[in-house]
Amino acid sequence: MPKVVDHNERRTRIAEALLRVAGEHGLEAVSLRHVATEAGVTSGMVQHYFRTKDEMMAFALEVVRERGEVRLSAAAAALGPDPTPRQLLRTIVAEVLPVDEPRRVDGRVALAFLAYTAVRPEVAAPVRADTKAMLEFMAERIRAGGPRPGVDPERAAVGLLALMEGLGVHLLGGHYEPATALAALDSYLDTIFE
Repeated sequence: MPKVVDHNERRTRIAEALLRVAGEHGLEAVSLRHVATEAGVTSGMVQHYFRTKDEMMAFALEVVRERGEVRLSAAAAALGPDPTPRQLLRTIVAEVLPVDEPRRVDGRVALAFLAYTAVRPEVAAPVRADTKAMLEFMAERIRAGGPRPGVDPERAAVGLLALMEGLGVHLLGGHYEPATALAALDSYLDTIFE
């Protein structure tokens, strides 16, 4: 009887190996050979599933997105059935910030992917779509939460996303302690909500 192969499991295993290589050494260290070694498979197997590095990177980005969605959903669910919009936004942004080692690994990979897609517009579409969806989600929560007079929800969402990403970069660089970053987040939310 022929062996049954779970192709999605193999692709995911290869993508997770890519994430480990990228998280430890940066995307410049990612090659089919390095990823194959990290995954414990042959370079031929990696090429069987991903014809190009861009295909491999796009799939790995999807894996990162799915892991992030699971983490964010769990954090939001922990708030209970009816969190305030401010609580929900604070929880989501705080969950994304690289304040512990697992999130630092994901943060380094996410930052590397942003740089990678900045010079490869053909693989940047999912990142742009995620950014647009996040901005719309944030603006809607701000609108629902009763912003202070004069606060434009769309502009406030842009600022919140920029704050999240900026704090993330500085946390990764060791410029801020997590408590400082979370205090800055709370201060910004204070400027938005009544």
